[in-house]
Amino acid sequence: MELQEMQKKVYENKIKHGFNVTDVPKEFCYLYGEVAEAYDAYLKKKDDLGLELADIAIYLLGLSEILGIDLKDNIEKKMEINAKRKYVKDGKSFKKIEGAFDE
Repeated sequence: MELQEMQKKVYENKIKHGFNVTDVPKEFCYLYGEVAEAYDAYLKKKDDLGLELADIAIYLLGLSEILGIDLKDNIEKKMEINAKRKYVKDGKSFKKIEGAFDE
């Protein structure tokens, strides 16, 4: 199943079950809550970590559909941008060099 089709199915399921499709700030809060649940599952080494990550994706797909954003298209664009960026090691992490892209 293509990502765009999944996005539409998630939205249809929200409508079918009477879930929120109009309160965008609430959807961001739900998404944040799902990230917290996944992190908790990771920390506690729970068997349902994969399902918690799926919940994050489902909420993100639904929010994208509510906002009329083609998530697949935007992921592909962002992956291209990230592939061209240059990073430098900054202590224990990496720092993006602003305006620096591979040609």
